[in-house]
Amino acid sequence: MSSKILSAAPVGLECALVEVEADISAGLGSFVVVGLPDTSVQESRERVRSAIKNSDLAFPRTRITVNLAPADLKKEGPAYDLPLAVSLLLDSGQINNESELLRDSLFIGELSLDGTLRPVNGILLAALLCQEKKIKNLFLPKDNTNEATLVEGLNVYPTENLGQLINHLNGKELIGAKEKTPLPLEPELNFEIDLAHIKGQEHAKRALEIAAAGAHNVLMTGPPGTGKTLLAKALPSILPQLTFEEALEVTKIYSVSGLLPENQPLITRRPFRSPHHTASGVSLVGGGTWPRPGEISLAHRGVLFLDEFPEFPHSVLENLRQPLEDGVITVSRASGSLKFPAKFILVAAQNPCACGYYSDPDRQCLCSAGQIIKYRKRVSGPLLDRIDLHIEVPKIKFEKLATETEAENSAKVRKRIERARRIQIQRFEKLKILTNAEMSSQLVKEFCQVGAQARELLKNAVSQLHLSARSYFRILKLSRTIADLAESETIELQHLAEALQYRPKAE
Repeated sequence: MSSKILSAAPVGLECALVEVEADISAGLGSFVVVGLPDTSVQESRERVRSAIKNSDLAFPRTRITVNLAPADLKKEGPAYDLPLAVSLLLDSGQINNESELLRDSLFIGELSLDGTLRPVNGILLAALLCQEKKIKNLFLPKDNTNEATLVEGLNVYPTENLGQLINHLNGKELIGAKEKTPLPLEPELNFEIDLAHIKGQEHAKRALEIAAAGAHNVLMTGPPGTGKTLLAKALPSILPQLTFEEALEVTKIYSVSGLLPENQPLITRRPFRSPHHTASGVSLVGGGTWPRPGEISLAHRGVLFLDEFPEFPHSVLENLRQPLEDGVITVSRASGSLKFPAKFILVAAQNPCACGYYSDPDRQCLCSAGQIIKYRKRVSGPLLDRIDLHIEVPKIKFEKLATETEAENSAKVRKRIERARRIQIQRFEKLKILTNAEMSSQLVKEFCQVGAQARELLKNAVSQLHLSARSYFRILKLSRTIADLAESETIELQHLAEALQYRPKAE
């Protein structure tokens, strides 16, 4: 006789249903797990053995075979401990096999040696799988409860230990089920850095406002100490609140990565990721033996800040080209390929040369012409072509540093950005995009019509600045965002002229 218990296996940002089958037969005492288990799943045999004994239950002393089906899907992690134990106890007759709960339930959780359940990663994915497969009940560690209750139509059973679960399944002492709890997205108004804290740099602040309104990419160039990093860190303070759908997308990524903050089941603030320039390509785009999201996916719907942009290895930066264009990263391995979302605002900062003082009016640059050219060539033309706003961040004069007048704060700027975003949401309500930066070339033709004067200006710009086709469409997207900030239905000459000034001086 064998028994079947349902569990789940994360595959990228989705989950696959796994059947845990246990068979107890006559023979010498042995415990074998098959079905492509990794080392942590193999080690679960000892955790399950000790947990069953220490929960005052009988561990079978015969031949035990456990199959994790489908057998061609790799299984990893300790989340199979609980379904393994339940399947064994069911097959050994210590659980009532007539319980209707067992036929319509999914089990997931790590067991400690005393039978206590420990939290695991990817619970939100498992809960969404239950919703998709119409599985009514989810048994999981108590500390994962809030994460699972984000999903509607699901009975979540927070379980403290193995003994409590067995009593519940046998009808002795029931566990109270929890359903979806309302989790309103509270406005996150407390930011460490506000635009009001930054003296001067009005041109850079305007560029950040446009970038936030349309989710455009930004490159800031200037001498050391001019405020490039501070400006980048202030960007989250002007970004609009995450919608529930966006928050759920981001939470799935952080859940499977094991990065959800304690006691916070839903990510409510847009991510801000700032990897060091020594980061590897895999850490940036994702991957590994068991593929996991990288920094660009962890920045999904938020900001990816790359300081000291040219210092990143050339091969690492080139990995950004596809996700910047498509909003998704495909991680391919011999065993298959996985897709992770990567719709982020890239904010990059760099010095004008290796010593940093090429554009500083007060300090002499020590670099030769060859060194400056070599430094700038570290970032390829195709990558620069994917950045919409190229801005100079000059040294601030004493008068501006010493002024007591406070600059416009982030709250006021954010209100303008939220209005622009609402216009975009209405514009794209029948499409699967949210911002102007996500428009395809076909959508640009549909939504970015320009008048005769603006068209003539654009024609001259393409000719004189030697713009690529990609740059042409990106300028139109940027113009559309500037028009949205001005609450203009059409792209006027001044909107296009402002968009053109953010192109680099030499293409």
